[in-house]
Amino acid sequence: MREWFNAGNVADIDEPGARGFDLDGVGFFVVRKDGDVYGYRNKCPHTGAPLEWLPHEFLDLDKSFIECAMHGALFRVDNGLCLRGPCAGQSLSALDVRIDDGQVMVDVAPLRAV
Repeated sequence: MREWFNAGNVADIDEPGARGFDLDGVGFFVVRKDGDVYGYRNKCPHTGAPLEWLPHEFLDLDKSFIECAMHGALFRVDNGLCLRGPCAGQSLSALDVRIDDGQVMVDVAPLRAV
């Protein structure tokens, strides 16, 4: 069963950019890049630590990859695959995202199961 969370208007997320959220103590974020929006649990597969440097700062300086603040691992925006770092070959936990009338809707049901 799905549980859709309204993460706000897509136009309010920088292109490229990200926005982090907390749902009952479980973090997740959405990333907007190249016209698409992706959602991930805010948890590094290596340490379990949150990824962002500062609130809503999930991308590297070039805004090309998701970067872990703990150890600099780089993840692809489109599928969460770690390309560099101690978790290379592992992936972030993806969340389904859809855009409804300009609103970013994220299926947070998988976060409840954790």
